[in-house]
Amino acid sequence: MKEVTTAPLAKDENGREILLQVRNLAVTFKNGKKEFRAVHDINFDVYKGETFSLVGESGSGKTTIGRAIIRINPTSEGDVIFMGKKINQKLSKEENKWVVRNIQMVFQDPAASLNERATIDYIVSEGLQNFHLYKDEEDRKKKVMHALESVGLLAEHATRYPHEFSGGQRQRIGIARAMIMEPTLLIADEPISALDVSIRAQVLNLLNQFKCEKGLTQIFIAHDLSVVRYISDRIAVIHKGRIVELAETNELYRNPMHPYTQSLMSAIPLPDPEIEKAKTLLTYNEEEHMAKWNYAEHPATFRELANGHFIFANDEEFAYYQAHYKHR
Repeated sequence: MKEVTTAPLAKDENGREILLQVRNLAVTFKNGKKEFRAVHDINFDVYKGETFSLVGESGSGKTTIGRAIIRINPTSEGDVIFMGKKINQKLSKEENKWVVRNIQMVFQDPAASLNERATIDYIVSEGLQNFHLYKDEEDRKKKVMHALESVGLLAEHATRYPHEFSGGQRQRIGIARAMIMEPTLLIADEPISALDVSIRAQVLNLLNQFKCEKGLTQIFIAHDLSVVRYISDRIAVIHKGRIVELAETNELYRNPMHPYTQSLMSAIPLPDPEIEKAKTLLTYNEEEHMAKWNYAEHPATFRELANGHFIFANDEEFAYYQAHYKHR
């Protein structure tokens, strides 16, 4: 594969290298003459070596954004810039291979994402074969064994088929298939939602291990705020295809400003059953919120509330958040 020329990574005001830039991203689905905009005006950066999480309820557009970045879903507006190169446009054959090689995805359903007729050896090494990333057959087998061992599977698993494995093991196979490519960016789409609680911790620990040992940059997609707190450096909260709040993990949990973020926080289960019974769940009503701040006449925009803490608000609402933020 020919080398693709890339520019040096851009840096933010703090000197952090920006691996991925998403600017004004929109995704529209069409059914005949009908159109549905699933994602609106999405803007964020992903820094090299961090885990950036997209959080929201089912149907909020999290997966759509991830699939748009990896180019499974076509974008209708905006730019996706990876390592200084715009990738949501027509690319040359070499550029296309370069993107596939450097951005890998772990899909939500470990059963549907694996070929039931193929052995684990073939599934995991398919990328190696497509890109000729091995010297000979011995080297290929060695890389497959190493990939399986790195996710806690055994060498004898290579000759088996997906239906012979549990959900957690299948998800590990999906991770091995992605990691054997040695990607620069890994998109993990709800990789633990279908797993038992004990297996969830193993998969999260595995992703953290890759981040620490290999410096792997990750976009982690989930609906459970208690999970993303453990694994994330920064979190973007998404509601109906739009980011309503974005901040570093500790900052977001310490100062959740948007009412939708607050409603998600209130739904996190607490370990003490008495406190859990007594707590009040917050419910977010978008229509009431928009009417309260008169969005019809004063549209909201995505703006910075504090250092690295962004929120979707109009001028009057933003002034309220600023005043409220000072007292926290």
